[in-house]
Amino acid sequence: MNSTLSLPEALRGALAGLLDGLPPKQATQAVDRLIANYRGTTPTDAPVLRDRSDVAAYAAYRMPATFEAVRSALGALRAAAPGWTPETHVDVGGGTGAASWAVTEAWGTQRSTVLDWAEPALALGRELAEASGVPALRDTVWQRSRIGSALTIESSDLVTVSYVLKELTEADRDTLVTEAARAAAGAVVIVEPGTPDGYRRVLAARERLLGAGMRVAAPCAHSAACPIDPAGTDWCHFSARVSRSSLHRQVKGGSLAYEDEKFAYVAAVRPEAVRATGAAARVVRRPQIRKGLVMLELCRDEGEQLALVRENVSKKRDGDLYRAARDTDWGDAWPPR
Repeated sequence: MNSTLSLPEALRGALAGLLDGLPPKQATQAVDRLIANYRGTTPTDAPVLRDRSDVAAYAAYRMPATFEAVRSALGALRAAAPGWTPETHVDVGGGTGAASWAVTEAWGTQRSTVLDWAEPALALGRELAEASGVPALRDTVWQRSRIGSALTIESSDLVTVSYVLKELTEADRDTLVTEAARAAAGAVVIVEPGTPDGYRRVLAARERLLGAGMRVAAPCAHSAACPIDPAGTDWCHFSARVSRSSLHRQVKGGSLAYEDEKFAYVAAVRPEAVRATGAAARVVRRPQIRKGLVMLELCRDEGEQLALVRENVSKKRDGDLYRAARDTDWGDAWPPR
């Protein structure tokens, strides 16, 4: 995280007046429709965000959660490749620009281009970026493009594709991921909802990225096959805590000051351009803390393969490692770098 930026606070500030003048009933109806689409399984052949009310509702309802999920995925990529900084970034299907905010917080110096086929989303994204006062965000290019098999992505150090694949047909997903890999000079980061279907889409994208010559930097320890059966009842996903502003609570009809966004992701790099070292293991479930004991569910590097294992870290036996385990969260590398 770039300590000179407070982008979560800047984002909340930029969103604060977003629904001013929009009748509450209209905002609620837009949010309900977007929730149904977000949780659905049918790909669309038209932009999900149709007008200003849709976009305002989306930004208030989804943008903070998307920002936190992408922020977490980028944090894992930065930990794996601490010596790498992208100078250019393309966000495919970026809507109002949540991923660009996360990339700006992570590195702060990149030139971003946001591609989306909904002009109202691009217009609002531009407005929010201007309100941020952050040069890298204000310089973002907002470009209308149909997201699908015909899309051509300009060569860039980093390509992000967040919460987009579920809106496409399987053929369009495959073509888009292949094109993202072709365009990425350094890394591709793909984020999807933390559902079984989202995990399967990420797993398919992971295989396609590997087939294009890329290597997995996170969340996996390396590029061996995922040990979780996509046809089973388990799936790989993580959680990011989202602070709710009063606006966020109003739009989502919630009372808590936070929510947990579940997401699945893969970050892959070009090995000839980015030196990345995967974690020895990653915590794939929320740690269970007992008196004098922390139980960690891990996906661990077992040499030529990845394996799901449980590691019990004992206060009596493990000392400093136990203290580290107490501070370890779901999604973290283990042991701490």
